[in-house]
Amino acid sequence: MILEINKNKKIYFLSDFHLGAPNHESSLIREKKVVQFLESVKSTAAAFFIVGDIFDFWFEYKKAVPKGFTRLLGKLAELSDSGIPIIVFTGNHDLWMDGYFERELNIKVYHEPQQFLWNNKKFLIGHGDGLGPGDHGYKFLKKIFTNPVCKTLFRLLHPDLGIGLANYFSRKSKEKTGTSDDHFLGEENEWLIVYCKTVLKESYYDYFIFGHRHYPIDFSLPQNSRYINLGDWIKSFTYAEFDGEDVQLKKFELPNSL
Repeated sequence: MILEINKNKKIYFLSDFHLGAPNHESSLIREKKVVQFLESVKSTAAAFFIVGDIFDFWFEYKKAVPKGFTRLLGKLAELSDSGIPIIVFTGNHDLWMDGYFERELNIKVYHEPQQFLWNNKKFLIGHGDGLGPGDHGYKFLKKIFTNPVCKTLFRLLHPDLGIGLANYFSRKSKEKTGTSDDHFLGEENEWLIVYCKTVLKESYYDYFIFGHRHYPIDFSLPQNSRYINLGDWIKSFTYAEFDGEDVQLKKFELPNSL
């Protein structure tokens, strides 16, 4: 996608809502807050990028999708119908998107990082899961989860059973992670920083924009490049915006009127 950003317009980036977790009540509060944000910036939006893990679990059966999330899906449909481009990247919790967003919402969905050029600024954008060194267990599981045969077998499970199992393992994964995502781990231990540095040796990008980490980061890389991690909408409520010249990482602080 090559675009020129018009004056007073911005591209907005946000990620990691994990709607559905840990329960309906707290998820609904977050969902309303995300919708509130989208409404507050729609007049200045040249495009929206939602960079993975919209849902804590999402799987598209042939005739069904997980119920709920109607406020967010309705807002995305409204924005898309108004002509604002919306681009979604799958994350490690919702990597089983398979055409529903394209058909129902006219939203482009990517499963791997993609490059974009706006106002002569080069971006590499993706969720960030499985990139860089380490996390070998997840990289192995991702190959299983995305295998067509495994997806077909999972579809044979009744949605009540399949979604229930997925939610159970998602909770266990969070328990294992603990508090490792609530502070900066250091330049050499942040796998996405290591990944960005490796990429820069072969190809230049002005900005690397990822999610997954759940911790907002704006890190200066070699060659005046920058790595932006978008944080999340569980604790941070952070997002990034590109005004045609620069990317800024910000926190949504509109008074909560829920």
